[in-house]
Amino acid sequence: MTVVGGFLGSGKTTLVSHWLREAGGQRIAVLVNDFGDLDIDAGLIAAVGSDVITLSNGCVCCQIGDDLAAALIAVLSAPAPFDAVVVEASGVSDPGRIAQYARADPALTPDGVIVLLDAATARRDAADPLLADTMLRQLGSADLLVVNKTDEVDAAEDARLDAWIAEAAPGVPTLRTTQARVPLAIISRLAPWDGGSVPHDAAPGPHRHDHAPAGDPRHGDVFESWSCRPARRFAVADLRDWFAGGLPGLLRLKGWVQAPDDGWIEVQFMGRRGTARPSSPPPGGEPAIVAIGIGGRLPRESLERAFEHS
Repeated sequence: MTVVGGFLGSGKTTLVSHWLREAGGQRIAVLVNDFGDLDIDAGLIAAVGSDVITLSNGCVCCQIGDDLAAALIAVLSAPAPFDAVVVEASGVSDPGRIAQYARADPALTPDGVIVLLDAATARRDAADPLLADTMLRQLGSADLLVVNKTDEVDAAEDARLDAWIAEAAPGVPTLRTTQARVPLAIISRLAPWDGGSVPHDAAPGPHRHDHAPAGDPRHGDVFESWSCRPARRFAVADLRDWFAGGLPGLLRLKGWVQAPDDGWIEVQFMGRRGTARPSSPPPGGEPAIVAIGIGGRLPRESLERAFEHS
């Protein structure tokens, strides 16, 4: 389960709408507070109910109402299981508290908290005594911070915003964009990285790719990826220890590696949260790891030591 949070007007609904349109065959259940703000193409809507919109690509949008737990139970009880669950938090809620639901239910896997920030209004809102506590709690719960609407600020305000974020949310990985456009491979554990995947016939070793996000690259980050097919075997505990050590510059890592008992481990990391858990064999039956970061900041040496060295 992924939680999308952020203050009012930061771009949460826009990001979720992009996600639904670009699902790429994955069946996603999105839980929102209000259907009215979702920007869904009419041609994509297959059916509309009182609290559920069914899309022709297999995704659904569910209205949360007053009971998030009941909405999650309804989604998990669907006859055909969904590939992912996304919850859009209200603009004044704490997304970290919502993420606790995923940790309490074994049917859900926590995949992180994404918090959006409006570059043009964030510092002003944070200076308001009535709003500051809410914003700081949202930032503190973030595994990944998306600074949106960067085209609406000049260089001086951008620098002031950077300094404020460093103080208000130290250590939270941050990326910048416009129109809430973020490569789906970064925010979704399921989406492939189209900026460079591991070739099927690749020998073990790294492969570097650079990729610019959709939108105007003058106002967004340029991303770099690293990938390999690890030949060694891994223990779940060792992977979890590696995540816990901190990985500055890494936005998303995903893939499968082999365990000492010939089983498989699915590895996922977003922002500052990582998971490693036993898994069924991956598509293609071969180990593969893809890591994505902002260009020039990806911790390539750490990745090589972790996944390539015996």
